[in-house]
Amino acid sequence: MLNCSATDLFFLTPSGNYKVQSINYEKQTMTIFDPSMSTCSILQPHLDFKMSEIQSAIIPPTPDTVFILVNCSIDSPVLNHYKSLCFKFSGHSCDELYGSCTSFKLFHLLSNSTPACCFTGYETVKYMSMDILDCTHYTSVYNTDRLEGVGPLDWLYGYKK
Repeated sequence: MLNCSATDLFFLTPSGNYKVQSINYEKQTMTIFDPSMSTCSILQPHLDFKMSEIQSAIIPPTPDTVFILVNCSIDSPVLNHYKSLCFKFSGHSCDELYGSCTSFKLFHLLSNSTPACCFTGYETVKYMSMDILDCTHYTSVYNTDRLEGVGPLDWLYGYKK
């Protein structure tokens, strides 16, 4: 699950190895960053983030980690049959995400409208791949309880476990 190199600690999952950014021993959490994940400033090819069943059970992402599915088609299951999987996130919206983030503005420009997005938890991406979700990209932010009134450029991108 964890591997140490000469200088870094990595969290190993079926979808890749992720550098541990920080560990909070008091709160028993660690923060990791996926370099292949899109952020507000960098658009990456989409890949799924997957953990093993044991990892999901022992160290799931914390409740204040939100996955954001970006550029979803109008046929996406999370916008239709499973729209209850999406939730409001500290007063933030898809419009704000596409308007503030240079990496995601492209989707707005290509469609001449604001493409759908979905703020959701790990359980959604755990059971459904990005292809099934019919969204082209995702990102993830943590410490969401402290992000009300904070714009996407200043969100904390990564996962907290």
